[in-house]
Amino acid sequence: MEIPRVDLAHTTGAAASPATSFSTSDSEHDDVGRPDYLDLPVRVVSDTADFREYTEETAAGEIIKPIKSNVTGKMEDWKMVTFTLDDKDNPKNWSKLYKWYCTMVVAWTCFVVAFASSVITADIEGPIEDFGIKREISLLVITVFVIGFGLGPMVFAPMSEMFGRRPVYAVTLGIAVVFVIPCAVSKNIGTLIACRLIDGIAFSAPMTLVGGTLADLWKSEERGVPMAAFSAAPFIGPAIGPLAGGFLADNCGWRWLYWIQLILSFIAWVLITFTVPETYAPILLKQRAAKLRKEENDPKYTTEAELDPRPTSEKLRIFLFRPFQLLFLEPIVLFISLYMSVLYGLLYMFFVAYPVVYQGGKGWSASSTGLMFIPLAIGVLMSAACAPFVNKHYLKISAQYGGRPPAEKRLIPMMWSCWLIPIGLFIFAWTSYPRIHWIGPAMGGWPVGFGFIFLYNSANNYLVDTYQHQAASALAAKTFIRSMWGACTVLFTEQMYERLGFQWASSLLAFIALACCAIPYAFYFKGEAIRRFSRYAFSDDEETPIKA
Repeated sequence: MEIPRVDLAHTTGAAASPATSFSTSDSEHDDVGRPDYLDLPVRVVSDTADFREYTEETAAGEIIKPIKSNVTGKMEDWKMVTFTLDDKDNPKNWSKLYKWYCTMVVAWTCFVVAFASSVITADIEGPIEDFGIKREISLLVITVFVIGFGLGPMVFAPMSEMFGRRPVYAVTLGIAVVFVIPCAVSKNIGTLIACRLIDGIAFSAPMTLVGGTLADLWKSEERGVPMAAFSAAPFIGPAIGPLAGGFLADNCGWRWLYWIQLILSFIAWVLITFTVPETYAPILLKQRAAKLRKEENDPKYTTEAELDPRPTSEKLRIFLFRPFQLLFLEPIVLFISLYMSVLYGLLYMFFVAYPVVYQGGKGWSASSTGLMFIPLAIGVLMSAACAPFVNKHYLKISAQYGGRPPAEKRLIPMMWSCWLIPIGLFIFAWTSYPRIHWIGPAMGGWPVGFGFIFLYNSANNYLVDTYQHQAASALAAKTFIRSMWGACTVLFTEQMYERLGFQWASSLLAFIALACCAIPYAFYFKGEAIRRFSRYAFSDDEETPIKA
């Protein structure tokens, strides 16, 4: 049954204006009924919509709300469908065991995707010999995959809000699995590059959606540990990729670097497609509303998303152009994105730098070189283990502000962890002489791995808290520029090490990372003032400490 379009500007009740605070903190001190941004279809529903139906469970399973109809011009009562009290269909009410199962499945999927991005770096020489191509062309296989990582989120994020998480997971992972096969059996470099680009775009969907999936499953006060488990996966994957890939390449050849991707990604596709149900509350409520309209023969059952009065052209403008508006008009988005781009570029430079130092400098095999990524992986796991303590510290700060701390408080972990990256790079740089023991450069990876998750999570949380109802676009902008830069770095890393030498090439990266340390400090002290003059950022007048 077709739903008439209505004027949401005349909504009564707790209407959410553009200045409404959508909390994203993992805080048990959040105001009652305050929406959790990550669980809302804010890029589909207009800014003036009332989000209570997505955030409240009601005894009747509906909220009666008078809205002015654009069809009749009169105020009409609409039945906004909600979850009932302790509703078993609400993913947040599923058993903890099942929620942890779903969390591990999506985390595994992210691990597989990150693994696929890096495992082929273990044997760049294989395609060179088989296809008779230059080294730079072989490196394009990595570049186009990472470019796909930047393009995919621009499409898959809005698709998940329109059609749900599960269809996007299933379709994109299915496409990714299929296009791994031509890579493994390719007879020319053109096939390999084209299929890797398609895989990069398709594989980007899990990375885009997993944060929202965890928000669907866990209440804000429960989300700290599950988010820590997820945060480790995208960084463990790139560390394990060269390690496993080195042994595979040495013993089975470069094509097995793709067969292993096929095996792992097929397992991920089966698990997430057939064992993880739809978790996105707006889609679940939309399906329930459609069922009630049919069963009760009453067209008044609906949801905010179905009543969205904006035309498709306006939605597309928000989806596609808003990220670039934020990127070029908002200094916070621009500089945080540039910082994350530098870090992402360093990660992919490492995939090339390790073989340069160990295989080129010390004459090691690919499998032995892969073992040198172990300290990097240990650093990532240790930082993930520290995430609950960081979250506990943030809860303490949040309590001092009545559950509404300034967004800049999210930068505190970044302000101390940012120094770990240049420290690790300097260690890697000046222990990379062929005559120095192998443990030197390897240990340089530990502080880099330990610092990455703190920086990554702090940046994401800061952007989400700063832009709140525009946060999806802010994160898309960051992902786009980060991926573009990460893709480019692979192409010139070897030339840079050849021209500058092992020590000064790594030192250059360390000095760049050192300069970027000024960014979190600048925004910590001046970010609130910048937000006040921002067109898109949110500034809360209540961001003041509670006096004892």
